[in-house]
Amino acid sequence: MKSKITWCFALCLLFMTQLTFAQQKTITGTVTDQSNVPLPGVNVVVKGTNLGTQTDFDGNYSISASQGETLTFSYVGFTAKDMVVGASNKLNITLEEGESLQEVIVLGYTTRSVDEVTGSSVQVNSADIESVPFVSADQALQGKVAGLQISQSSGTPGSTQDIRIRGISSFASSNEPLYVIDGVPVNNSNTSGSGNASSLNPLAAISAQDIASITVLKDASATAQYGARGSNGVIVVTTKNGAEGKTTFTFNSYAGFQNDAFNKRDVLTGAQKVTLLREALVNSYGANGSQGDFGFTLDNAITTGAGFNLFPAGYTDYNGENYNWSGLVKNEDALIQNYSFSASGGDEISTFYASVGYNKTEATVIGGDFERVSGLLSVSRKLRDNIDFSSSVNVSNTKQNPILEQGSFFSNPFITRYLMNPLNNPFNEDGSQSTDLPFGSLPNTLYVLDNNITRNMLTRALANSKLDWEWFDNFTFSNTLSLDYQLSEYRNYQNRLEGDSAPVNGSSEASDEKIYNYVYQGSFNYNFKIGTKHNFDVTALFEYQKNQNSYLYGYGENFPADGLTNIASASANFEAFSSFTDWYNVSYLGLLNYNYDGRYVVDATIRREGSSFFPSEKRFGTFGSVGVAWNIYKEDFMQGSIFNELRLRGSYGVTGNNQVGANTYQALLGYGADYSNNGGATPTQFGNGDLSWESGNVLDAGVVFGILDSRISGSFAYFSRETTDLLQGVPLSRTTGFSNQNRNVGSMTNKGIEATLAIDVIRNQNFTWSVNANYATVENEVTKLAVGADGNDLDPNAGSVYTSTEVGRTVSSWFMRTWAGVDTETGAPTWYVDGKDGEVTSNYNAAGRSFQGSALPSYSGGLGTRVSWKGLFAEANAYFAGGHKIYEQYAQFYLRTNSFTLNTYNGAAELLERWQQPGDVTDVPKLDYASNNNFHATSSRHLFDGDYVRLKNIAVGYTVPNSLLKKTGLYDLTFTIRGTNVATWVKDDGLTLDPEVRANGFTTLTTPPIESYTFGVNVKF
Repeated sequence: MKSKITWCFALCLLFMTQLTFAQQKTITGTVTDQSNVPLPGVNVVVKGTNLGTQTDFDGNYSISASQGETLTFSYVGFTAKDMVVGASNKLNITLEEGESLQEVIVLGYTTRSVDEVTGSSVQVNSADIESVPFVSADQALQGKVAGLQISQSSGTPGSTQDIRIRGISSFASSNEPLYVIDGVPVNNSNTSGSGNASSLNPLAAISAQDIASITVLKDASATAQYGARGSNGVIVVTTKNGAEGKTTFTFNSYAGFQNDAFNKRDVLTGAQKVTLLREALVNSYGANGSQGDFGFTLDNAITTGAGFNLFPAGYTDYNGENYNWSGLVKNEDALIQNYSFSASGGDEISTFYASVGYNKTEATVIGGDFERVSGLLSVSRKLRDNIDFSSSVNVSNTKQNPILEQGSFFSNPFITRYLMNPLNNPFNEDGSQSTDLPFGSLPNTLYVLDNNITRNMLTRALANSKLDWEWFDNFTFSNTLSLDYQLSEYRNYQNRLEGDSAPVNGSSEASDEKIYNYVYQGSFNYNFKIGTKHNFDVTALFEYQKNQNSYLYGYGENFPADGLTNIASASANFEAFSSFTDWYNVSYLGLLNYNYDGRYVVDATIRREGSSFFPSEKRFGTFGSVGVAWNIYKEDFMQGSIFNELRLRGSYGVTGNNQVGANTYQALLGYGADYSNNGGATPTQFGNGDLSWESGNVLDAGVVFGILDSRISGSFAYFSRETTDLLQGVPLSRTTGFSNQNRNVGSMTNKGIEATLAIDVIRNQNFTWSVNANYATVENEVTKLAVGADGNDLDPNAGSVYTSTEVGRTVSSWFMRTWAGVDTETGAPTWYVDGKDGEVTSNYNAAGRSFQGSALPSYSGGLGTRVSWKGLFAEANAYFAGGHKIYEQYAQFYLRTNSFTLNTYNGAAELLERWQQPGDVTDVPKLDYASNNNFHATSSRHLFDGDYVRLKNIAVGYTVPNSLLKKTGLYDLTFTIRGTNVATWVKDDGLTLDPEVRANGFTTLTTPPIESYTFGVNVKF
């Protein structure tokens, strides 16, 4: 009986199954909008199963379903629509436009819709980041964010950027913003193994193609969340993750070449140098010479000078040939190439994003290449209906061949470019590179770069895991664990025959630095409503961050043979050093966001933070902010107006800066002393048990607007930031054995405005043209300094021949002698006696110093435009900055009018404009081989207006129509030709080196920013 029942049940089940299969059929149709325009990539759900995007480029779809089943069609920006499968196999769908999706701003710990943001923040999305061929993604921010000033410390690939958000706010602590990656604060300091070689930016380890957005937080309402580290602003980097839908593959690539963006400083040719040398010798040793008449004439100056041993006898054999050292050290049309491949997809249960990337970028000077291999895996899964888990792992290996460019080093190829005696032949008669240049003291850089080994290598692994557990409706307990491991390896071998280590028969050094950053965040978030109009979002968060730094260094000299490069092969002067540093932060954070009916918003933050950088009794500080916003456009009286967005906002808060360095507050002993072959200790730091935070009090107010469906949109803001308790070195009594002690004594303010404007000049289905602009000012003023024993303010820049800081002026203002020109009768340089105007003197030491302006730009901004028509597009962006001065520091080398430049080294071509006879009007004094007229010395002669405009980005491209791609399996194919830094305009014609200089305002002999041209292909399938 049981077997009969079993067989009967099986037959019924088989019949039902066959019936179900029989009801399955192929449903086809087209999905369009209300204007009958096809919608590609529409998402379809059948019986709760998400089939992902189903429609092709023409809106056509084909799926299997059964009669009576419900299909749900959804598309971004449109209201989802449910349709029941009927008897027909054809089902056309029309979707209606829904309410526009609010843009979401990532603020690090939280995300908010734009209507809920009370602070000043700007978000740059992936399209503006991944398309620009920069090694480090932060370079793409230049000109896109009002109040953000970026300058490249070097154009060597992978180098760090000098980034300032709303100016400078500290004398001695860091002025760099805090970096947050996927909600977690990270270490982003230079990881180069040498302070003398090119810097290495840890952010260059992350591929721009893996970044979803970068948000710049500027005011207290946004930055107070980060307490003691938010005073200089915050840069929040969010990496990509997966999305529901069928798996999408993306291939991005670009390749091209690059050269120096701006460099108009020329040097003397060999023939020009000899001509000037003759003249300088005659002015010193000829008739009426400054040193007496020794019979020198223009005809015999070279042979007579060699006879007096003023320079090598080889000068007499010069045949007029010119050796173009500047061209030899250049890497003309340096190659750039970048490739990335990613896959993204998922369903209602889980999503994923995976990518691999490769970048190789050559420097514009020989020997400075960069290479990166990177990978990102991001997954999320719904473990239960109320538990979500996500995790991402970003791993990369970055290699940089740095150059010795952070100072006046003989092996710096840019020193060679400007100072190498052009009479030196770099090659021997057999074509080999010379190791015995006869003129001057510079080595043959070509040989040095070919035979030395210099490398920075950074391996970075950044892992973030998060578990969200919804205990009950809208109440979530979240746990985040982040591990950031940076292994930095530096190696530098210098050959035995030529260069800095030739006197010691070669040297080798190596270092390993391990930075381990561990962050745990635990939080409770509850968002709820009271009634229908009172909306609350409350977060309580605990954060623990620990950072460990291990450093190991070794050095050795004297190598027995070529080809041996490791320290183990050295035989003399071994050195070894190791260190360990750690610090931690503990924070308790409370966030409240309230809005009434979406119209009135209140945002409050309080953070209690402790840092091991400070003594136990000063370790904790309290920071916070309050922000308010009024969405006026949602008021009843605004209905029917031209405004689709109009919001007033304002905030005030207190932030901090704890970047004083580990153990700064402690009295320290050093145990490296050698006392009669026994270990010994010596005092190394006086310490200060009262050391504490630098605090920032920030006020921000502004308005945001959108008119005519945002055809015209923009914002205006005013900010004022007062930074107090600034660290400053205060002199100590000599009886202490120390010169000074860091104390919290100073204060300064930064004030300014920020404005943005975007206009869609033309916007229709086939053609769009938009323009945008942003502009910002910042006015810095020092308001308090430490007072010395004599009752006068102490200058933090005391001892500098370039700058000075005093109350009522900009920090580190230029303070130097004022150039008065060349005496037209004598050819002598002159400066103003009182440092300003009036009486002049040719005695440099008799001239007074005066303030000459600031190194800090007082204004900056960007301009942009984009045009698109049926797949064709063109865009351009520019950046500008000004109101500051730039000093050409290396003028002290190549703008001397005596033997230093005219014999030993080489000079700037500007020396050809020298004074020669009474009545000559020029800015270059008389040449005099044996005299020092201090023309090269620090003065406003070498100080220039820093105002400039740079065309940062220009591109044209074409996106192939969907109708042409549907048979290929592709659904996006875009070709782009792009140029970066393609043109530069400077206000001051005397500024011949690149105007994009470090924040300190000095031009340096480093790799300048680069001009590049690339061809890119983007494919999705």
